[in-house]
Amino acid sequence: METLTALKMAHVVATVVLLTSALGLGIWVFLAKRKGDASAGSRTLQRPRLFVWLLMGLALLSMPFTGWAMVHLVGWPLGQTWILASSVLYTVAALAWLWLLVRLNRLRKAPGGVGKFSFALALFSFVCFVAIAGLMGAKPV
Repeated sequence: METLTALKMAHVVATVVLLTSALGLGIWVFLAKRKGDASAGSRTLQRPRLFVWLLMGLALLSMPFTGWAMVHLVGWPLGQTWILASSVLYTVAALAWLWLLVRLNRLRKAPGGVGKFSFALALFSFVCFVAIAGLMGAKPV
């Protein structure tokens, strides 16, 4: 049973790291834009925040493995609706996060306005991951 507890802890820590990192970056950009810094969005990948992006990437990579291992140890069938919905939401949100990362990296190299589409991608990913956390917490069968 200690393996299951360790997997749960790793999965929860990855979720918390991902969501707090995303929220922290979002708040940082919002406050910088509020102060009048037009290049705030294009600087989100610079050195201090590169660590945050790497943390988010590691969290994204670890979640499918810890999630599958937990489901396997508990013995739940992978065909349950909440597991399938979480998997689809995860895939879509991770792809949106990667698209956002590529988009912000391009904007960093060629400075300009970040735009509403980048914000929409970030918000979409964040909402998807919150929905996944809700599905994992509720575990509707």
